[in-house]
Amino acid sequence: MSRGRPLRLLAAFALPLLIGNLFQQAYNLADSIIVGRFLGAGALAAVGATGSISFLFFSVCNGISGGGGIVTAQYFGAGDAHKVRRAIVNSAYITLSTSVAMGALAFALTPTALRLMGTPADILPDAVTYMRMMCLSVPMIGVYNYAASMLRALGDSRTPLFFLIVACLINVGLDLLCVRTLGMGVFGAALATMLAQLLAGAGCLFFAVRTNPYFALSRSQMGIDWEIIRHAVRLGLPLALQWSMIAVSTTALQTVVNRFGTTAVAAFTATNRIDQLTQQPFGSLGMALSTYAGQNYGAGRVDRVRAGLRDGMLAMAAFSGVMLVVMQLFGGSFAAAFVEDAEVVALGGRALRLTSCFYIFLGTIYATRGTLNGVGDTLFSLINGVIEMLCRILLPMGLMLIDGVGVWVIWWTAGLTWAVSAAACTLRYLSWRAAKARGVPQAA
Repeated sequence: MSRGRPLRLLAAFALPLLIGNLFQQAYNLADSIIVGRFLGAGALAAVGATGSISFLFFSVCNGISGGGGIVTAQYFGAGDAHKVRRAIVNSAYITLSTSVAMGALAFALTPTALRLMGTPADILPDAVTYMRMMCLSVPMIGVYNYAASMLRALGDSRTPLFFLIVACLINVGLDLLCVRTLGMGVFGAALATMLAQLLAGAGCLFFAVRTNPYFALSRSQMGIDWEIIRHAVRLGLPLALQWSMIAVSTTALQTVVNRFGTTAVAAFTATNRIDQLTQQPFGSLGMALSTYAGQNYGAGRVDRVRAGLRDGMLAMAAFSGVMLVVMQLFGGSFAAAFVEDAEVVALGGRALRLTSCFYIFLGTIYATRGTLNGVGDTLFSLINGVIEMLCRILLPMGLMLIDGVGVWVIWWTAGLTWAVSAAACTLRYLSWRAAKARGVPQAA
């Protein structure tokens, strides 16, 4: 990615990522839609109530995996094949061990965590069942994220996509079998997702080992390299802490949501799933920019890093405008796909019209943060996580003081958090760019 027009390279690299991310979101969408349509609003709320706390445990694994991917991309951009192979091996050690540890910890803490969040009593048993099954799948998710991040760092965003599509189709089929045909409830939905994730992770890793030359490792390259591990952890830990803080803040927001009862929880679940689906192009662009910036920064092409972000921001702004119009016109219809309850649908439709006004800020976060991560400035990811955490904790306190806000505090908090975070990301990038223009090194 160190040669050619940035926009064309980013589009070619991001498109498979986007398709993959959309299919990855289909895991959650399939669970939510099938559970909501066949088991009702209460079961949908139970699945949704686990989302933020599950994300808290997943975020550590994702951050460490991301650090390994950045290290690998930088060595790849510098043309150091030996270091690339060492990075692939040592990234596996830290990613997979972290996944096992976090899955076990999450399984043990599930009931306590859900009670502390004030999960409504009528959905608590189903919520515990669903989340514990998700905890068992953390190592499987870790395998897929590891294999995918290594392949993407080497410029291959298509192989992870193939296995993700196959796993998603299997997941939907198993969802219908377990929930609708066998009547296994939320346990069946979680089991279907877990089995699909196992297939995606094992298949992607097996294919990489058999076909990618960088995975052809000698015995001497299999040893622990503490320098690479420290480098990956130094880059990945801020990412993990960032996502953990975002997860803590979304957990705090979920606690606020729970106060408004099962209807609000169900509506928030539906809108959250739709917002997550909508932001996948932003996430794909951010990952593409991270790899693009990492390779060009490793090659000493800071000018191309700047050009890549410029082109990425233009693409992001165009997509934000399109989705704003779509949500204003069809927000209610999207909410109705999840559940038949009229009150939930009405609340969800109005909420989507509100949050879509803030999509431009959400896209700015992904684009600038992806670029900063790629050049090694992952410390800002930690700072950004702190900002988002403070916003999601403090904004509801202030907004609740305004007469008539009521349940809308949920979605106003989400939108305003994106706006504040986007401003911080932009300022950080401008600071980095100014430092590079002056030839002053900026600490990562």
